[in-house]
Amino acid sequence: MKAHRIEAKLTETGTLTLNNLPFQAGDAVEIIILERHLTSLNSNPAPLRGKVIRYDDPFDAAIPLEDWEVLQ
Repeated sequence: MKAHRIEAKLTETGTLTLNNLPFQAGDAVEIIILERHLTSLNSNPAPLRGKVIRYDDPFDAAIPLEDWEVLQ
């Protein structure tokens, strides 16, 4: 299945025209229209960029090795 994403705005009359689509004449296509919310465009795509992240010991065991039943 080939997918193609395009953003467009409706005209004053509420019509939408799509030109230069990457499909051949006669191809059957499915059309799904989703409303675009402007808040999602303005949100920060990388909210942790520039933040300090610290791992004390990321490879340390979560519990002491003596408590592991499989090692008993």
